Formats: sequence, structure tokens, C-alpha cells
Amino acid sequence: MPLTAASSPMGRQLHFKTMNYEDTIDYLYHSTAVFEHIGPAAYKPGLQNTLDLDAHFGHPHRNYLTLHVAGTNGKGSCSHMLAAILQSDGYKVGLYTSPHLVDFSERIRVNGKCISQDYVTSFVEENRQFIESVHPSFFELVTAMAFSYFASEHVDIAVIEVGLGGRLDCTNIITPEVSVITNISFDHMQFLGNTLAQIAGEKAGIIKKGVPVVIGETTPETKPVFEAKAADMQAPIHFAETEREVVTSVPTFSPMGRLYQTVSFGDLNGDLAGKYQEKNVNTVLCTARLLLDSHLIRDPQSIVKGIAHASELTGLMGRWQKVGEKPNVVCDTGHNVGGWQFLGPQISAQPCQHRRIVFGMVDDKDLATVMTLLPADGIFYFTRPSCDRAFPVEKVAQEATKHGIMGKMFQTVQQAYEAALRDSSEDDFIFVGGSSYVVADFLTYLGRRDQQAASKD
Repeated sequence: MPLTAASSPMGRQLHFKTMNYEDTIDYLYHSTAVFEHIGPAAYKPGLQNTLDLDAHFGHPHRNYLTLHVAGTNGKGSCSHMLAAILQSDGYKVGLYTSPHLVDFSERIRVNGKCISQDYVTSFVEENRQFIESVHPSFFELVTAMAFSYFASEHVDIAVIEVGLGGRLDCTNIITPEVSVITNISFDHMQFLGNTLAQIAGEKAGIIKKGVPVVIGETTPETKPVFEAKAADMQAPIHFAETEREVVTSVPTFSPMGRLYQTVSFGDLNGDLAGKYQEKNVNTVLCTARLLLDSHLIRDPQSIVKGIAHASELTGLMGRWQKVGEKPNVVCDTGHNVGGWQFLGPQISAQPCQHRRIVFGMVDDKDLATVMTLLPADGIFYFTRPSCDRAFPVEKVAQEATKHGIMGKMFQTVQQAYEAALRDSSEDDFIFVGGSSYVVADFLTYLGRRDQQAASKD
């Protein structure tokens, strides 16, 4: 398939009161159903709105190649690493992920640079009449924006992260070069099913006819689902856990990251430091090997460079991200049972005098089971993120008490973190997480704090 690019039509000019960027973001949040804010009520099954939007904008995703990444955990990290590899190989690369942590524009990037505020504003302003006739969800509209932006920027290839599920996700109108499904665990059961096999069936919906698919991890319940779907679609299927690339990995500390021993690419340094990244890197390397064999990736060294500089090249935040020293401070967006199976042991392994944990969750997650995975010797600062779906801090503390975990309660992430910092010595370790929205509040607070400090200098 040749690399092509063309601009997507933006629709006819309409005459509404001019909006600035802040007005536009407010309009997006309050004029569309936003899953991050209201949960299940924002979910719109089916692809009709997406197809209508796609037709209106001239099918922009047909103007560039794509990779499609689904899965319960790790799809964001894998998407960023794949984008970094392709950037290192000389391509102009679009990257579409969700949710954002600090600013909406993080969701849509080209070669690591966020979508311009002017584009966001003009896209909504110029197409507002059509948008209001379709009544799309927030994610449907933002996906149309991303696809159109990538076409207008003449990207060569775009890495597209699935929002929720796969089969009915509005990103599923693309036909990618490779489909990737990282893993399956229990999450969003109200939409995807109550068994791992049912959830796998929804994720497997991104498998396209004749398009290779890489499966990162399987279970006895999920593997037959993927095999059956791939056979039905005549799609070559690759299981990264059996076609293994990563032999071992160990943490590195200067700089912070991981060192991987691999089968095909020698020793690789990775700048993502979470223990769970070993599985993600294995999935990414299996995918990269396919892209190398098909000559889409032209230089094997691009793979080495992309893994080593994924955060730097793409702007990825919130994955075992170190934000402070003496005490060491780390935040991570791991937000479900699958994520905490890795986060709990990694927090427990940190050399420190005391482990102080700022923790909150949102109400569609399995709070009770996550409580069993928290470090037993942690000192807890329970909080709630500024998200309508957040568990009240009292609920989090109450559930913790049932599991023999005691802690202090704070109504904001900032208050919880500042208390943990006041209580800490230089030899302590502070972890901030439990939800992407906890990390979002935390990084937003750090950004404001740093701006205020800079303004005083």
C-alpha cells in the first residue's frame, strides 16, 4: 500500500460567535456526552454517528496508513512506543490516545507535538451546525477531529488507540497495516461482557480481513476467541508471549528506565520504567518485527531508538513517571486490577524508609480487589480526583478499613500529596495513583506550582 496524504475538507464556513480555545473545550465537554465525566450514559453503541462524521469530513483516514491498538492494559504505552519507533524511522507520525492528563490537546499529536489550539477551535466552529445535527458523543467527535487533523498535516502513518472495547469503538472504521491487542482483563464489564471470553470477543472486533494481528498476552479463555476470529478473517495471528522477543529485563536508575535483553535486537534501553513495561515492550517488539519484515520499518536501529526515547519523542506522561527526588516521587496511571498486579509489587520493592501512597479511584473499577494488591506496609493518603465518577474519599477509606488498611482522608489530590510531602523524610518514597484522573490532577497541580515558582524568579 503506497504512502499517500491529502487534506480533509473542513466543511463550509458557518457564522457563530467566535470561540477561543477555552470556550471550545468547554463546548466539547458540555455539548457532547463525555464518558470521563458521566460514565455509561456517554456510551453510544454502534458506528452510525462515526460513519456520518467520517463521510462529512471526506473519509480522512484513507489518506494515510494506520496501526490499531486495543487491549485492557498497556495500549497507551504500546501506542506511544510504536509511534516513537516510526518517528525514529523518518516517518511523519500521527498519534491518537485517550484520556489526556493535563490538556485536551495531548490526545492528538503529530511527531510528538500536540494539536494546535487554533485547529481545535476552527474545527468545532466551522462544523458546529453539522455536529449539532448528528449529536455525537465526545469521543466520536474527537476521533473525527483526530482523523481530519492527521490528513491536514499530511502524516505518513497514524497510531490509533482504541477508546473502549474494539468492535463498536468509533476508531474501528480504519483498516490498519497491523492490529495489536495487548491483553484482556476485567474492565468496563457493563459494555464488554462479564467473562474474559466475552471481553476478548469485543476486543477481537478490530481484527480485519487479511490484516496481521499481534496478541500480547492470552489466557485459556481468550486465546481460542482470538484464534477463531483471526481464522474467520483470514488474518495472520502472532502471539507475542510465544514468539517471545524479551528474554529478561532489569531496572536502570541513571537514567531511570529498564534494560531489556532481547532475541532479535540485542540489549535495549527503555525509558519507560514500570515493571509492567516488560510485557508491553515484548508486544511492541513482536509488532515491530512484523513491520520490519514487511519493510514498513526500514532501519532496525529505529526500533532501538524508539524504545529508548519513547517519552521524549511522543510526550508520554504518567507511566511510572518520576517527578521528584529526596523524597523520590513517582506517579502512574494504572487504574485496575491488571495494572495493580504489577504496581503493588513494584511499589513494595522501592528502597526507602517509608512508602507513602496517595490513592483514589473512579467508580467503574474494582476497588475491593485493588485493595488486596496495595502494599501492606504503605502509609495511605486517600483522596478523590476532580472527576464526577470518582469514588468519594469516604468510600475509599471505608473499603480500605475492611482490608485492614488505615489512612488519612483528603478531598483533593493536591491536599493529599502536600500532606504526604510534609510527612516525608528525604529517604521516603511517595507514590501517586490509582486512577488516570488522580495523576491528571497531580500533574496539573505540579504544572501550576512550577509556573508560580518561575513567575517569582
